[in-house]
Amino acid sequence: MIGISKLYCGAVEPSDALRYGRHSSRLPSHLLQFSIDKKPVVVWNVTRRCNLRCVHCYAQAKDVSFENELSTQEGKKLLDDLSEFKVPVVLFSGGEPLVRKDLPELAEYAVQKGMRAVISTNGTMITPNMARILKEIGLSYVGISIDGMEEINDRFRGVKNAFKSAVNGIRNCQDAGIKVGLRFTINKFNVDEIPSIFDMLEEMDIPRVCFYHLVYAGRGSNLVKDDLSHAETRKAVDLIMDRTKLLHDQGKAKEVLTVDNHADGPYLYIRLLREDPEQAKKVLELLKMNEGNSSGRGIGCVSWDGEVYADQFWRHYSFGNVRNRPFSDIWTDVSEPLLGKLKEKKLYVKDRCASCKWLDVCGGNFRVRAEALYGDIWAPDPACYLTDEEIS
Repeated sequence: MIGISKLYCGAVEPSDALRYGRHSSRLPSHLLQFSIDKKPVVVWNVTRRCNLRCVHCYAQAKDVSFENELSTQEGKKLLDDLSEFKVPVVLFSGGEPLVRKDLPELAEYAVQKGMRAVISTNGTMITPNMARILKEIGLSYVGISIDGMEEINDRFRGVKNAFKSAVNGIRNCQDAGIKVGLRFTINKFNVDEIPSIFDMLEEMDIPRVCFYHLVYAGRGSNLVKDDLSHAETRKAVDLIMDRTKLLHDQGKAKEVLTVDNHADGPYLYIRLLREDPEQAKKVLELLKMNEGNSSGRGIGCVSWDGEVYADQFWRHYSFGNVRNRPFSDIWTDVSEPLLGKLKEKKLYVKDRCASCKWLDVCGGNFRVRAEALYGDIWAPDPACYLTDEEIS
């Protein structure tokens, strides 16, 4: 996760993170990416069921009932362990998390245990009443997936009127006083929609947006050919920086982040080095604090059936199941071969990654994409768009 607004627009200084000692339990949410202890943000996919049919769904969700989901009591036992392990944030996801009737109960329990609870949702099920409930239980944030304006979004999401329903969900959250933001997955189908997403931020007074690079997992594995080229990715990231800066300079500051491609960090720094060398120095310090991709370290995933993964995309390799062992035990057991290596993955990456001068900044980027395309976990991430000249 790269905070474009925080880094490119100078909204965060290195001293901001240092003031809190850089420990996850003390850091405000917008500074968590700079934590020193890397206590994991845990994505809990509480269900595989979903009312939409998104073409890029990593969970391969369907609108049917699935067996073997963690029960309410099993979920609370998991949350007890996560709280004792000092997990700072639990992100309830799916499928569509609001399909689970006990989602408010589980989220409220997480808040009562001292964790920040957020949900990742398609927004279509957030009625005015549901928004009030989510506000009352102390939810920190709602991220609603929008992948373009109505025509593009509905085609991408596989259901007509998904866009209108999601917009209603956004408005219901706003009316209830819940912080709400957008989630947008970039690909060839919708890259031209990025300006419209920024327009939407302004028009609807939405404070936050996350632009996700495509990850080749689940149904997203079928979209490899539809991922942006390196040149197209550079153009898209430049556009995101340009529009973020324009809003900032107009006094309409929004929190803008890119996710799932840590080449964005060095790329932002290289651009700033040309434009504002003094700010670039501060940004490099913050990027080193961020440490790049954190799968298996600063982010983890628990699936609907209790399996524990390095992140929400790595569903073909489980480290264990919370029905058999607590998450905290599984997560700290470095005798597990892959988990142990992921915690020190800079020692294992190959080829241009191994010799890249930005390795300490990007952390070797996304191993899942390398495995998906090359069949080798430690091969270079094919989505890294930095040139040989930029990395040497």
